[in-house]
Amino acid sequence: MNFDSILFEFSAIIVGVALLGTVFLYARQPIIIAYIAIGIIIGPGGLGLIKRPESVEQMAHLGVVLLLFIIGLNLKPAKLVKLFSKTIWLTFVTSCLFAVISTGFALAIGQSLTAALVFGAAMMFSSTVIGLKLIPTTTLHHKHTGEVMTSVLLLQDILAIIVILFISGGHNGHLLVTFVFILLKLAALWITAFLGVRYLLIPLLRKFDTVQEYMFVITLAWCLFWAEAAHFIGLSYETGAFVAGLSIASRNVSLVVAENLKPLREFFLIMFFFAVGAKLNLNMSLGLLLTAIAFGALLVPLKVFSFKYAFNKSGEKAILSGELATRLGQSSEFSLLVAFSALSSGLLTSEEMNVIQVVTIVTFVISTYWVVIKYPTPISGVARMRKD
Repeated sequence: MNFDSILFEFSAIIVGVALLGTVFLYARQPIIIAYIAIGIIIGPGGLGLIKRPESVEQMAHLGVVLLLFIIGLNLKPAKLVKLFSKTIWLTFVTSCLFAVISTGFALAIGQSLTAALVFGAAMMFSSTVIGLKLIPTTTLHHKHTGEVMTSVLLLQDILAIIVILFISGGHNGHLLVTFVFILLKLAALWITAFLGVRYLLIPLLRKFDTVQEYMFVITLAWCLFWAEAAHFIGLSYETGAFVAGLSIASRNVSLVVAENLKPLREFFLIMFFFAVGAKLNLNMSLGLLLTAIAFGALLVPLKVFSFKYAFNKSGEKAILSGELATRLGQSSEFSLLVAFSALSSGLLTSEEMNVIQVVTIVTFVISTYWVVIKYPTPISGVARMRKD
């Protein structure tokens, strides 16, 4: 048998996910944890059945792109601008707080100032994928909870893009210049996408709306085209996909498109969580590993408490503030992107990058359990708490 073939690796992932996922569901555990666990078990650091987690990660990226596209499809542009104006300072202040605390931790365990600053930057954000994956679709698209959480996560994503540009050398030494250029690129992308929908996409959909296969293909192409366009001008794939979805959001066809793409999104999100587990590297001293695990365990309640206080101060009700805070209590997939960018730029050693990986995955696991136990989610093991 060719154990290096893509087909074998793909089969191993799906069969492994199905088997371990079944065990987790019988045990009433969050199935997302099964996806991460099977990545650790059969990835390079475990049984080694998957030799190239990078190829899986590239496929997994599609899940995140599709997730952001579908989120954009269900948000009205005018409402999004209003939400941004309300949450921008909350997002900025909490992100800075998490960065300062995490930088202090990194300095305390003996990392250099540069590495500590990178660590602090990596811990600033919450996970778009986990946050949106664990919220019921009806809550996400039709309730204030989903709208506020989406606005915070998108603002964090923009901030993360700026951080990654600086780390990778795209900053030219001027923070203000970088920020202005990002805003100009985003505005140009936004305007072009909206014009494209009005004069190209909608006429085509009206003409061939009875051919479902065509509607599926052309809307998927629209998502991927703008994701690539965003990447080409120096923004993230996710940003382009979100703008693509937002450009269609004001049209009646948006809900049909979102429903058609959900199964495809779910499939690639499985790949995303598998890749997170497969890329975990535990090549560090036992003391440092335990320290990283402990900090990850402390970071989750710290984020929850800080977000809850901030949402209360911003005028949200106490119950809503608690739910939003809990759902935003983890680190982000951008934490891993920041770490890999810093490693490529020579700002981190492999061991320092591994610490970021461990802390991030620990927050993923703890936060997922916290949310699933306390709030309705699509993946709950208890029937009365399972809502989509």
